[in-house]
Amino acid sequence: MIATLEHLQLLDAADRLVDMLTESDVFARYRLSKDKLARDEEALALIRRFVRLREKYDEVQRFGKYHPDYKTVIKEMMEVKRELDMNDAISAYKKAEDDLNTLLYEISAAIANAVSPSIKVPTGDPFFDRGCGGGCGVGGACGCH
Repeated sequence: MIATLEHLQLLDAADRLVDMLTESDVFARYRLSKDKLARDEEALALIRRFVRLREKYDEVQRFGKYHPDYKTVIKEMMEVKRELDMNDAISAYKKAEDDLNTLLYEISAAIANAVSPSIKVPTGDPFFDRGCGGGCGVGGACGCH
């Protein structure tokens, strides 16, 4: 591809957009919450505990209720998950991450819609992203054309 003046202008505009994003309040809250989480020993210990338990959980899931530790591991998993959700540093990070994700989605959607309304933009939600891509056989009831 040959770089033209138009391409260079688009790249410059993209760089300005990145600069605006990294200077935004949403991004600042995300970085701050990520840094706080990285320094919170209690939260990090909870995450490590969750990761270790997740390995057990995955093994138990292979055999289902027939695994001898099924009930114990499921109960532990629910307890650790609740502790993760209740931890202030983790919940603040998740909230900031969701806010940044929403902002990025809105920007992506605005750019895509400026080009064409038929461009699909991933939402990050598998329920909404599983469009049929056309030819679904239900007469366009799913929204495809």
